[in-house]
Amino acid sequence: MSIYAALTYTDVKAAIQWLGAAFGLEGHAVEEEGVEGDGGQVHHAVLTSGGEMVLVESERPADLHGSHAGQGWIYMVVQDADAHYERARAAGAEVLGEPHGYGAGYRGYSVRDLEGNLWSFGTSRPS
Repeated sequence: MSIYAALTYTDVKAAIQWLGAAFGLEGHAVEEEGVEGDGGQVHHAVLTSGGEMVLVESERPADLHGSHAGQGWIYMVVQDADAHYERARAAGAEVLGEPHGYGAGYRGYSVRDLEGNLWSFGTSRPS
């Protein structure tokens, strides 16, 4: 079994650009659906970082799962939490917790993205 995090955004195209600038995520598979009148919006994308993937998709409140933007939480492992924090802050991430130590060798921080999703970054991989 594989597990992938998925987040919902009202503007996926803007989210892809912002997540790249703020967190270093790269577009792996970006699908533009040819829906008449949608202005070439991106509705689904796979973003990657160090071999890991995050799925991002358009808000679809009418669907069965009723996805709404800004309701997710992601934790990602980074090598240098302080440098990563500076990048995210410079891109305009809403800082919730500046880099701090916790336990043996852990360093991390938390921010909200452009649509309110919570992102935590730290140097510890859960085991």
